[in-house]
Amino acid sequence: MERDFFKNKLADKGIEAIVPDEAGRIYIAEKLETELYKGIINEETRADFLKIINQLVAQGAEGVILGCTEIPLLIKQEHLNIPAFDTTKIHSEAAVAFALS
Repeated sequence: MERDFFKNKLADKGIEAIVPDEAGRIYIAEKLETELYKGIINEETRADFLKIINQLVAQGAEGVILGCTEIPLLIKQEHLNIPAFDTTKIHSEAAVAFALS
């Protein structure tokens, strides 16, 4: 989130990327390390991720990029009122489409 990969690609399309504040980024990184990478799905963690997402919505976010392979294990479209973009799914579908073309 702190690097410009997604930000630059989105900016090229006229979309401004909003990232969580430092405390949110630290929290997400810690939960990835201590829970999600180990396959642990915790409802309290889901609620906290949703709070972070709602803070972004309050800042103007109209969608959320689930930019780590483990985050879609915790956060699903049905948990959100804005579009979720699962980069694992997006990349997988693009790879299949490329392989079949």
